Amino acid sequence: MFLVVAGTLTIRLRDGGVVLGPGELYVVPRGVEHCPTAAEEVSILLFEPTGTTNTGDRPGPRTREPLDA
Repeated sequence: MFLVVAGTLTIRLRDGGVVLGPGELYVVPRGVEHCPTAAEEVSILLFEPTGTTNTGDRPGPRTREPLDA
């Protein structure tokens, strides 16, 4: 779940996109590929289940191990 605190966030999806402003939120359905982007600085709160890998199913140098609950 993405909650925008300040700025504008675009969440790109395969079938379009969602544009969010301050105070708006969007819940990405489980298993849906998405790419959050911002043209300018944006402040967000990101909520995700424990154990979620930060790079999805494509591990790489930016992948971090999930924190234990």
